[in-house]
Amino acid sequence: MAKTKQFGFSTRAIHVGQEPDAETGAVTVPIYATSTYVQQEIGKHKGYEYARVSNPTRTRLEENLASLEGGVASRVFASGMAAINAICTMFKTGDHVVCGNNLYGGTPRLFNQVLTGYGMEFSYVDTAKVENVERAIRKKTRMVYVETPTNPLMGLSDLRAISEVCRRKKVDLVVDNTFMSPYFQQPIALGADMVVHSTTKYLNGHSDGLGGVVVCTKPEQAEQLGFVQKAAGAIMSPFECWLVLRGVKTLAIRMEQHDRGGRQVAEFLSKHKKVKEVFYPGLADHPQYELAKRQMSGFGGMITFETGSLSNANKMLRKVRVCSLGESLGGVETLISHPATMTHAALGEKGRKEIGITDGMVRISVGVEDVEDILTDLDQALAAI
Repeated sequence: MAKTKQFGFSTRAIHVGQEPDAETGAVTVPIYATSTYVQQEIGKHKGYEYARVSNPTRTRLEENLASLEGGVASRVFASGMAAINAICTMFKTGDHVVCGNNLYGGTPRLFNQVLTGYGMEFSYVDTAKVENVERAIRKKTRMVYVETPTNPLMGLSDLRAISEVCRRKKVDLVVDNTFMSPYFQQPIALGADMVVHSTTKYLNGHSDGLGGVVVCTKPEQAEQLGFVQKAAGAIMSPFECWLVLRGVKTLAIRMEQHDRGGRQVAEFLSKHKKVKEVFYPGLADHPQYELAKRQMSGFGGMITFETGSLSNANKMLRKVRVCSLGESLGGVETLISHPATMTHAALGEKGRKEIGITDGMVRISVGVEDVEDILTDLDQALAAI
């Protein structure tokens, strides 16, 4: 199938890289569970030599995800963090990175506790204000790294405005698009140079596979990241690749359902007497509601709300039944978590306080169950406060 943008999103999700197997006609991409490949003679093979370097199932997935994000190529890794780390290997000692100050907790952990040991420097700013980004860029800045919406405060960054600053300053803009997926947000179309996802989340969609991807806008980026796959070896396994290929086939319909449920849950929570505040870009009182409507084609299923205290959060979370208490997000099941002790525990109390994450905050990833059951479950759990 022609890999062009003339096809709609769902058509590309189902067909690009997912063409029927040439040998058998199987409509599902095979899992090539092999570590090596037979060669016809010295220097002559069918494009594959060793599984760390390349694998046909992985090739198919990389074609698919590049198409969905509108990139020229993509490279997949063993986890979202491995993907972020791979991007950082493109820089060197003394290079500087401007980051959003409200990222998934594992990202600043990697930056501050690992990569600073190799001489890289990181500055954290509120990327909701483009002037903060521009002021933070130095002579040695090589990358601006942004999550939008942010995790877990659901703040937005104006990607088009930031990309214009980055172009002018000759700095790469990298966007973590995990929360929205390529279905609701297209950072490359808004000027991003690379897009990263934890494929573990919405792309896979079934809470059964771990992985990450970097989508590139330039062939040289893909070539360099392909070398990192080969040299460092943090690759996604053929089975994990197959799980994501399976997942993206239903990405569009899942995201529509996550969005429908997310809007209803956010509206319900915003009116609940036990909830102090709701963070969701689809609510009209969100400070960046207009940007959300302009930059994204949907609001998604990620919501954070304030219960008032750690005790209240704990009382509520002990009572949920339909919602599953656990880390992660983006699965078909509704997942509910406590950022202060889970995703952002590594920031420490001071770090969380600086960006506004409280002990009473609860984050919910609205699944695709019947939304009435989710609402009933949340209501009875909140009654425990």
